[in-house]
Amino acid sequence: MILPPATLGMLGGGQLGRFFVLAAHEMGYKVWVLDPDPNSPAGKAADRHLCAEYDDHVALDDLAHHCAAVTTEFENVPAHTLEYLAKFVPVHPSADAVGICQNRVAEKTFLRSNGLPHAAFAAINTVEDLREAPAHLFPGILKVARFGYDGKGQARVSSREEAIGAFQGFRNEPCVLEQMLKLDYEVSVVLARDEAGSVKCFPVAENSHSGGILDVSIMPARSSACQRDSAQEYAERIAERLNYVGTLAVEFFVSHGELYVNEMAPRPHNSGHATIDACVNSQYEQQVRALCGLPLGDARAHSAAVMVNLLGDVWYDASQPGPDRHGAYREPDWSKLLSIPNLKLHLYGKQHARPGRKMGHFTVVDADPQKALEVAMAARAAIGIKDE
Repeated sequence: MILPPATLGMLGGGQLGRFFVLAAHEMGYKVWVLDPDPNSPAGKAADRHLCAEYDDHVALDDLAHHCAAVTTEFENVPAHTLEYLAKFVPVHPSADAVGICQNRVAEKTFLRSNGLPHAAFAAINTVEDLREAPAHLFPGILKVARFGYDGKGQARVSSREEAIGAFQGFRNEPCVLEQMLKLDYEVSVVLARDEAGSVKCFPVAENSHSGGILDVSIMPARSSACQRDSAQEYAERIAERLNYVGTLAVEFFVSHGELYVNEMAPRPHNSGHATIDACVNSQYEQQVRALCGLPLGDARAHSAAVMVNLLGDVWYDASQPGPDRHGAYREPDWSKLLSIPNLKLHLYGKQHARPGRKMGHFTVVDADPQKALEVAMAARAAIGIKDE
């Protein structure tokens, strides 16, 4: 076991890393963060911020020399960075697991090889691949194989011609063409797995998105117990086959009542934010525990919860003229949220709000799931979030 007051390393300085830093501090650890952004939220909270690129070997050597173990908060850290650090200190999750999750072709191939339910797909490397793609993949979604997130690097295509145009718009980057499913709704499972193979699943969350970005997450999901159990079983199987250590999120589509794995995230997840306020241990505490070889904590929820993302759009008043089409920039009236007794507000400390940027979230907790949802949606409207 790695015990306090050891120093832990975090690759990535966003809000997920910030919550890891806060959880580690509460448990008595110190944390160093490596992130190229001088204003990174995690870097501001850390004991030391190494402001450098992820392939800066001077910074990596510094991290390896001073940290007892290293983890990551996002999947686009170069796999070779994880491989390099693993020569000197424990690194979880492994480069192999992250490498599968950060490439959509590798991810879909992994799902197919392991008999996990997924939408039909084809790897696309050339225009000719699109011309030869099976007809049942249309209409579909063309996604860049790497670095796509929050709806970026994706295009809905109804025909080969549209797909070819989108592929060229992505500058002929490797892509995956995925059959478009008729969605009932979406759910996700966040779990933690330790080196011994023990797994703790958090309650299944039901998610809705706006513009490709998570908007509202309801925990527990309003689905059947059988379906929730199946989602957790699939997520556990994924973690086992990846030989995964750490916190992992698995997103599912539900189509005609059936589960389909959409994506895997080798890190904590936005849909798991509610675990901070509604569970015995949060997803971030579990990340610390798995990294340090501690027994995993209790993932049980003591309350129902509804999480609402706060994007940078909330900082703009469209009714007042501003320098651009978004309207006047101003601080939101947080009293509208802070006056609600069972609402927990979390702001990430990012330097500047811009539309579509995740700036914070709030979670409403209640013994009654329906009451939590009603309060959360009223608060969402009060702070100025409009339905599309």
